[in-house]
Amino acid sequence: MDEELRSLTERLRQESRGAAAYQRLAATDDLDELAEVLVAAGQPLWARELAAFRLGVAGDRRAFEALVLLLNHRDPPRCASAAHALARLSDPRTARAAAALATNELRVAYALHPVRLLAELRAPESVPALITTLERRLRPHDPYRRVALACVEGLGTLGDPRARTVLNEALAHPALAEAAAHALTRLPTRR
Repeated sequence: MDEELRSLTERLRQESRGAAAYQRLAATDDLDELAEVLVAAGQPLWARELAAFRLGVAGDRRAFEALVLLLNHRDPPRCASAAHALARLSDPRTARAAAALATNELRVAYALHPVRLLAELRAPESVPALITTLERRLRPHDPYRRVALACVEGLGTLGDPRARTVLNEALAHPALAEAAAHALTRLPTRR
């Protein structure tokens, strides 16, 4: 069993208090049954999350909207599981949604997982969104250093030369300097 699935199922088992509905959703291979949970009225959050995750990792695009909502949730484990499923969903809308969440200043406290997802997706939207998000995090006394660090690491992973300017600016921030220096070494050399 995938480690992310194991973590999710244990967390949701506790949240559901071992309800029979949990056991059924965790065991079913019927994607239509899982999709029904996403649209049925009165479903608890744990049930929607489990159904969306299982559909997402199965590549069923009916999970997209629910997973994007979970990616923007205030609870980091829900964001992490949604990002994991979205990365496997292969839906072309995923990168645009992650970029919108990562660059939304009103939701920056919840941008860590969208930023990490962008680096994993390697989509055309990834580098511009990470640069924009990092530029905003380089302001004095910005409280979102984890988001900034994830941007620096993501830009290094992507290795796009467009990131050179913002990564050089990140060198001036002690909390980011080491990661920025490493990221810069991963960019192609100038000619």
